[in-house]
Amino acid sequence: MMAGMRSRLRHGAGVSELVVGDGPEFVQRELAEWVAERQIFVVTSAPVWALYGGAYCAALGAGGDGGAVFELPDGEAAKTPAVAGDLWQRMLAAGGRRDSRVVTFGGGTVTDVGGFVAATFMRGLAVSHVPTTVLAQVDAAIGGKSAVNLPAAKNIVGAFHHPDKVVTPTAVLDSLPARELRAGLAEVVKMAVLLDGELLTLLEHDLSSLLDDPGDARWQALIATAQRAKAAVVERDPKEQGERRVLNFGHTLGHAIEAVLGYGVLLHGEAVAHGMRFATRLAAARGLESDFEHRLDPLIRRLSPRPLPELSVERLLEAVGRDKKAERRGPVWVLPRGVGSWHPVRLRADEIAGELADFLAAANRGC
Repeated sequence: MMAGMRSRLRHGAGVSELVVGDGPEFVQRELAEWVAERQIFVVTSAPVWALYGGAYCAALGAGGDGGAVFELPDGEAAKTPAVAGDLWQRMLAAGGRRDSRVVTFGGGTVTDVGGFVAATFMRGLAVSHVPTTVLAQVDAAIGGKSAVNLPAAKNIVGAFHHPDKVVTPTAVLDSLPARELRAGLAEVVKMAVLLDGELLTLLEHDLSSLLDDPGDARWQALIATAQRAKAAVVERDPKEQGERRVLNFGHTLGHAIEAVLGYGVLLHGEAVAHGMRFATRLAAARGLESDFEHRLDPLIRRLSPRPLPELSVERLLEAVGRDKKAERRGPVWVLPRGVGSWHPVRLRADEIAGELADFLAAANRGC
């Protein structure tokens, strides 16, 4: 494991190198050439930097050649145009140049904001991600999507900007709260259900032991497998014109839940878990799959998604209509047909309102 588990994502702008390993020495070895003799802006969050900054500071290239470390607010509070604007101003004041580089060090909100700022400052700076949560390691850091939120819609202002490298240290998982681990694994479930049956079987068999020991070496293989699954889809459809829609499984309702509740009430993975359960019920009701719901539901329950507070069907459907993935003919729902198979379908609000009301009522009963 010392050399890291490697894969690549080829895209129009070049190649992203994906490497999974252990701790600070691994990160330093992987980034040493990339950060050498460069002005490096490290984008992180205050809690992550307080916890890991001392150990990872040198590995990230922080402090060299007039660079700086920018600590963002924690969680979804960082994903605003105001925070992005503040970063642009601070990078300009620090003497940012066209050859400056950005390293993100944190969870999904950090990779999203840092990637967006890198995509837009000086019309685009090179960026590498060092993701520190499961969600960021298997999803947010992979594929070049970067964005911030507006109050009414998640990830509505953004850009495609692929990182040069994604260097994933699994050593940081030891200190993640159990809730973060579980929420991140919801994104692994997404990949497993629609892209990799062996990964789904691994989760079903080994979930409890993985959650009990975040230091288990199997995490490296799990994360590397999930990264490769996403990378393969992104290579075939880099800007979400077709197949990449599969990665939105659970997100159509999940993003609406986040917008209506207020960002941060539920973790992103928790909202997506509820969204996957609803999408699977929609599929079953339309005859797209037979017993798959009975396989997915128990797995998601073992990840303990938090109960949904009282939510208005009307407000959720309004939020679904505002989602960035919605088209003129309506939002596209990704419905599973079984392991490795999916079906995109447009459903109007009036076609699913009753099913959504039943789903919310069951969720509120803890069903």
